[in-house]
Amino acid sequence: MTDSTLRIVGAPGSPYSRKLRAVLRYRRIPHAWVQAGSPGARSLPRPRVELLPQLVYPFAREALTDSSPLIRRLEREHAGRSVIPDDPALAFLDALLEDYADEWATKMMFHYRWAYAADIAQAAAILPRWRRVDDAEENAVAAAKMFSERQIGRLWVVGSNATTAPVIEESYRRLLRLLDARLREAPFVFGARPSAADFGLYGQLTQLASFDPTPRGEALALAPRVVAWVDIVEDLSGLEVADSGWIARGAITPALRALFAEVGRVYAPFLLANADALARRAERVECVIDGKPWVQQPFPYQGKCLQWLREGHAELASGDRAAVGEVLAGTGCEALFA
Repeated sequence: MTDSTLRIVGAPGSPYSRKLRAVLRYRRIPHAWVQAGSPGARSLPRPRVELLPQLVYPFAREALTDSSPLIRRLEREHAGRSVIPDDPALAFLDALLEDYADEWATKMMFHYRWAYAADIAQAAAILPRWRRVDDAEENAVAAAKMFSERQIGRLWVVGSNATTAPVIEESYRRLLRLLDARLREAPFVFGARPSAADFGLYGQLTQLASFDPTPRGEALALAPRVVAWVDIVEDLSGLEVADSGWIARGAITPALRALFAEVGRVYAPFLLANADALARRAERVECVIDGKPWVQQPFPYQGKCLQWLREGHAELASGDRAAVGEVLAGTGCEALFA
C-alpha cells in the first residue's frame, strides 16, 4: 500500500460499505479496505460525522462519507467502467432506484436485524467482534449487549415499529420477486452492465439475503436467483463490459418498469409525507402506505433526498424529462415531480 492508495474504512455488516467497496472493485480503482474499529482505522483522518463507509484520499485531513455522492465523485476522477448510464434519462432513473435502495430498503435491513430474536442474537454476537476479533471475551460480550440495545432503540428513527412492520416486510418480499423477474431478463437492472442502482440494491441485500437469518430465509424461499446475484456482485472486477451494455430508453421492459411501480407504491408516499412533516415541524410522519398506516419520526436527510431528486429531474433536458415521464407514468413516482 502506498500513500497514493484510496482507503475505505468499513465493516462487513454495513450495507453502504459493501456498496462502495463493490463499486471500487468493479471499476478497478486501487484501494485498501480498512476494518472499522481496527488500529489502522483509528490512525486515519476522521469524518465530520461518524458514518460508514469512510473514504480517505491520500494526504487528506478529513475522511468523506455518503456513498452516492462519493460514487459520482469517483466517476469524475476515474475514466472507464462507469456505473452511471450515459443516457441522461436512464441516469436519472438509475439515481431514483439507487435512492430507493439506500433509503427505503435500508428500513427493511434495519427492521429484520433488530426486530426478530434470532437476528438480534446473531447480529449482537458477530457485528461487534468484526471490529476486533481478538478482543477479550468479556469485552466482546459487553460490547454486544451495548450495541444491540442501542440499535434496537433506534428502530423508531428508521421507521420500524409494530405499525409499520407489515408494510416493510411485504415490500421486502415484493422486492425479491420483482428483482428476480428482472434478473431473468438481464444480469443487471439496466442491462448487461451494473449501475449505481445495482450496487445500492446489492448493499442492502448483502445483509438481508446473505447475513440476517430471517430475511435470508425468505430470500432463499422466494428468490434464490437474487441470493446468487448478491454473491456475484460482491466482486465484479473480472467482468468485461461493452459501451453498448446499457438498455435503450425505448426498451424498458414490464419487469423493469415494475421496479419503479414498487418505488411509487411505498417510497414515494413516504418521501412526500416526510417532506410535509418536516415543513410543518411535526413530531411524527403519519400517512398511509400500500393501504396501511405508517408512522415514524421525520427524517431530515430523506427530506434532502427528495430535494435532490427534484433538482435532478428539473435539470433534465425537455426530451429526457419526457422520456423519464413515459417510464414513470402510472407508477406513483410521478407524484414526486408534480
